[in-house]
Amino acid sequence: MPVGTAVHERTFALCQSLNYREWSGFYAVSVYETHHEHEYNAIRNAAALIDVTPLYKYMISGRDATRFVNRVIARDINKVAVNQVIYCCWCDEGGKVIDDGTITRLEENRYRWTAADPNLRWFRQNAIGLEVQIEDITEQIAALALQGPTSGKLLKSVTEADIANLKYFRKTSGKIGGVAVDISRTGYTGDLGYEIWMQWQDAVKVWDVLMETGRRFDIHPTGMLALDVARIEAGLILADVDYISSKKALIPSQKYSPAEVGLGKLVHYDKPNFIGREALLKEKQHGPQRQLVGLEIDWNEFEALFDRVGMAPQTPATASRVHVPVYKGREQVGKATSTTWSPLLKRLIALASIETQHSQAGTRVQVEMTVEAVRHKVGATVQQLPFFNPPRKTKTPV
Repeated sequence: MPVGTAVHERTFALCQSLNYREWSGFYAVSVYETHHEHEYNAIRNAAALIDVTPLYKYMISGRDATRFVNRVIARDINKVAVNQVIYCCWCDEGGKVIDDGTITRLEENRYRWTAADPNLRWFRQNAIGLEVQIEDITEQIAALALQGPTSGKLLKSVTEADIANLKYFRKTSGKIGGVAVDISRTGYTGDLGYEIWMQWQDAVKVWDVLMETGRRFDIHPTGMLALDVARIEAGLILADVDYISSKKALIPSQKYSPAEVGLGKLVHYDKPNFIGREALLKEKQHGPQRQLVGLEIDWNEFEALFDRVGMAPQTPATASRVHVPVYKGREQVGKATSTTWSPLLKRLIALASIETQHSQAGTRVQVEMTVEAVRHKVGATVQQLPFFNPPRKTKTPV
C-alpha cells in the first residue's frame, strides 16, 4: 500500500480531486483540481510546485566513488565539476538502457544519484572490489521541483543562497525559512526551473515558505497530469512509457540502446571501460535501428475523422501513454509512445520510436487513431525534438 511523502499532509489538504497515483510506493497527486489546466499554465506562465520526493535517491561516497560512478554510467564523470549536475543513463552488458536519471557531484568523491527505478542491487553488484559506500536515501531526503517563468524570482526572494548566478545544471546550497537546502537548476518540464533537496523532516516548512511567498508569483501546487504534458512538449522520455528498462524487458525488441531513445550524446565512448561499452561501440559502427522523434499530427485530417461521424474533434483530456502504431504507407515503421494536445503550441503532438530510415525531420508518416471504435490512419510529420525549448530554460533569470 502506498504511503505519503514528506509533504503529504500539505498536498492532501490541497488535493480537491482526490486523484492520486502510486509512484515508487508513495502517493503522488495526479491533479489537484478537477482538471490540470491551471497547473499546466503555472508551469508555462508562472510557478508550479511539484512534489518529486518519490524519486529513488542514492548517496555514493568513499575513496573509489568516482571510479564506481564511471564504471556504471555511459558519461564521463571525470569531466564533471563539484556542484555540477549531469543527466545520464546506465546500461547492461549488452548496451541496453537500464535507467536514466541525474547525478550531482557534491564533493570530489561524493554524489547524489536519482533514478526512476530501484537500482541499489545493481549498483552494489558493480561496486565489488571498490572502496565505495552506496546508501539508499529515498526516505531521508525530500525533493520539491519549483518550475516556471517566475520560479527564479520567487526563489531569490526566499532563499539565503546565490540564486541569481546559478547556472543551468549547477547546484548551490543555502537556506529557505532557516532550513538547510541544496538547490539545483534542473527539472522535468523543459522550462526555467529548480529542484530543492532537504531533509525529510524539514520538507513541510520549506513547502509552507514557498507557498506563502509564492502567492504574489501565482504559484500553484502541480500534479503529474500537467507534468506529463510539459515533459512531452520538452521531448523528455519516461521510463516504462517511452522505453522499457532492460531489466524488465520480456523480449529483445523491448530493450533500447541510448541512441534509440535520444540519449546517444550522453555516451562517451573514449572514456575508460564502462558497462555496455563494447556493445555500444559495435552499434556505433552501423548506427541504431530506430530513433526517438517527435510527431506533429495533421489537424485537418484529425478533424475530418470526427466530422465524418458528426462530431467536433475530441482532443485528449490528458496525455496518453498508450502505444499506437506508426505507418509509412502500408508498412508499420514504429510506434507513438506518448501523445498529448499541447495547450501552448496548439498542436497534437507525440513522442515516437521510428525506424531510422524514416526518422528524418519532415518525413510524412501515419498514426493510428480510433474514433467511435473504428480505427483510422491520420497523417503526421516527423519533427526534431524538443517541440518547446524556451531561452529562459538555460538563461540566468533577471
